[in-house]
Amino acid sequence: MFDQPFVRPSAIQRLDPRVRMGSAALAALSISTLQTASACSLGLALGLLLLIFAKPPLLPLLQRLAVVNVFVVFLWCVTPITMPGREVLSWGPVSVSAEGLHLSLLVSIKSNAIVCTFLALVATMNASTAGRALECLHCPRKLVFLFLFTARYVHVIAQQWQNLSVAARLRGFRPKSNMHTYRTLASLLGLLLVRSYERSLRVREAMLLRGFSGQFHSVSMFRVRPPDILFAVFVLLCLVGIVAVEYKDTLYG
Repeated sequence: MFDQPFVRPSAIQRLDPRVRMGSAALAALSISTLQTASACSLGLALGLLLLIFAKPPLLPLLQRLAVVNVFVVFLWCVTPITMPGREVLSWGPVSVSAEGLHLSLLVSIKSNAIVCTFLALVATMNASTAGRALECLHCPRKLVFLFLFTARYVHVIAQQWQNLSVAARLRGFRPKSNMHTYRTLASLLGLLLVRSYERSLRVREAMLLRGFSGQFHSVSMFRVRPPDILFAVFVLLCLVGIVAVEYKDTLYG
């Protein structure tokens, strides 16, 4: 999620990262508890509105939404026919329940709403800024370290895996459904873990040689300004309105 295509000048980009991170977490928590389609649709509308202000590039945005909706499509293929409830359609032994359709619809809307919100508010900051914001929000320091190192070295480990795969193919390896393929892939994974562990030792030694004392220091200072307060109030009012619609539909629906 934290990559360069989304880090571009926009109205969202000028907001305090702490406000953006806190607003995204609060929105995700609020939307995930909704149980009515109308309230979930308002949550999706909020996420799309934030995306408009964030001005993300269209192609990377569609690619990330497609990854999420692949799992949503799988959910639509399984949940309506496996969840018990009032039958609405049937094909021989296969029946579709209204409760399954309703649950699939809710999950589809809520997952897209949460993803749109995070793409607009969180993906528009780089990994170091996000780590600094998490630390300022009093997240556990070890969790922040784990996040920062993962964001920094996941691409390095992926490159190592590609190098190992190329080396195996140059030696005539062709993956098939047999024991030789399974043993080869297991050996490559083991070698990748060993190389990753050796790199972690070198990184630790390099940090200690540079005076690392267990705490990262950032040259960027966050400061809350009036636009940040207005944005936080706007998101909070929108979430209060969405929750109010949820309770209204639950009581009178």
